[in-house]
Amino acid sequence: MSLRHITLRQLVVFEALARHRSFSAAAKALHLTQPAVSMQVRQLEDAAGVALVERFGKRIDLTEAGAELARCARDVEARLKDADDALATIRGLRGGTLDIAVLSTAKYFAPHLLAEFRRRHPDVSLRLAVSNREAVLTALAENRTDLAIMGQPPKGLEVEAQVFAPHPLVIIAPPAHPLARNKRLRLADLAKENMLIREPGSGTRSAMERLFAQQGVRLRSSTEMSSNETIKQAVMAGMGIAFISLHTIGLEVKARRLVTLPVAGTPVMRNWHVIHLARKRLSPIAQSFKDFLLEEGTDLLRRAVGFEGRAARAHSGRVHSGSR
Repeated sequence: MSLRHITLRQLVVFEALARHRSFSAAAKALHLTQPAVSMQVRQLEDAAGVALVERFGKRIDLTEAGAELARCARDVEARLKDADDALATIRGLRGGTLDIAVLSTAKYFAPHLLAEFRRRHPDVSLRLAVSNREAVLTALAENRTDLAIMGQPPKGLEVEAQVFAPHPLVIIAPPAHPLARNKRLRLADLAKENMLIREPGSGTRSAMERLFAQQGVRLRSSTEMSSNETIKQAVMAGMGIAFISLHTIGLEVKARRLVTLPVAGTPVMRNWHVIHLARKRLSPIAQSFKDFLLEEGTDLLRRAVGFEGRAARAHSGRVHSGSR
């Protein structure tokens, strides 16, 4: 037996196993039994003539051969999806499936954008994955998503990146915080505060570190947290202050649970980008969503977050840029 005789089903099963690194998790994702997944993998290993996985209790790792086959499986699935979308266009169908991956910070507005897009294209099927930056970049690199929404475009990966909306970053505190009484603050005024920060690799954390480094300010105390939600709750509880996306705090500011501090040099203005692999041929529906973001993203995002404040109003206009 050779790889020419393996089935598409076997590749789908193996790709799921490679992604979840667990037989039980792969079986659950595919709505199969665990023995069925194990049997498909054994048949693949027989065809390949080499071990594809190594088992460590309930967890599995891929061998070198397994990692190569997983990459091939992802490529096959992506090509089949492209073919399906192309044939749907030829047949005159208006639908298709759109896979979108977004950073966790974008989860506060991405569903609103997708809902409006689907209202205009009711036959479209949507798949939205919300992850940290590393996971979104992996999905891009492995061609497992049509488009990604993130702040800073990746380096070392050939992508097309275009700005569709401004992304202000601000410093927040609870309304009763002593610093909230000031009409103007310097960054140095924050040095003694406990800063609640995101995990290493976070785009928000990188922007914060650049801001403080540029002004030569060193924090005396910081607490690392893995999500914007945890950070907001911790700020409201009085654990410290935080540097965060304005697009994540609309409801809390409206409810007077949080305030933005008037710190010189803020808001730090970044941009939201819509990104895809440079080599990827977008399906008609993916291209349509990309155009939708570029043409209407700024206004739609402003309405979606429900709060602009001085930071959003300080930045108007849009700059389109590509990254390769």
